[in-house]
Amino acid sequence: MGVKVTDLPPLQIDYTGQRLAGVDEVGRGPLVGSVVAAAVILDPARPIDGLTDSKKLTARKREALDSLIRERALAFTVAEASAAEVDQLNIYHATHLAMRRAIDGLVPAAEYLLVDGNRLPGHALPGQAVVKGDARHPAIAAASILAKVARDAQMVALDMRYPEYGFARHKGYPTKEHLSALAVHGPLADHRRSFAPVQRQLALL
Repeated sequence: MGVKVTDLPPLQIDYTGQRLAGVDEVGRGPLVGSVVAAAVILDPARPIDGLTDSKKLTARKREALDSLIRERALAFTVAEASAAEVDQLNIYHATHLAMRRAIDGLVPAAEYLLVDGNRLPGHALPGQAVVKGDARHPAIAAASILAKVARDAQMVALDMRYPEYGFARHKGYPTKEHLSALAVHGPLADHRRSFAPVQRQLALL
């Protein structure tokens, strides 16, 4: 069993200003496409109800919140590291690269970071890593929603180009359907060649 949010102590933040950025990523586990990160500075004067971990929301609710975040946030950026960068750097370093790109894109710039997970992405700004952060702070939740909606849209677009792989359904994760399509049709240019199921198929070519 993983850590439950209710088991964690209240979140203590060592910053009291207005330019706190929540940072999160989506797409570490899939076999295809970019890893996508987002950074969001919420506006205290324009609160958004219903912000929580993107995985707990329906696609329709995520898309509605995505629009609200883009309309009301002080600043937001969605950035990514490509499948080629994932292969070159490994998924851990590529995820942090995508996060740093998102942070660097914020206008106005952030002063403090709250990053989902247990590691900071190596940015010069001060901040703290927050385990289960997308369920514990609205700015991280907002980032998780923007990243999830953006990456899902990429998978729907890829599905239109390659319907035989089922990307709109499994979003690139290594489901039975995806692994079966890989075995029948082989890897695409968008597949992450460093991931074991893709490597195995490449070895058979």
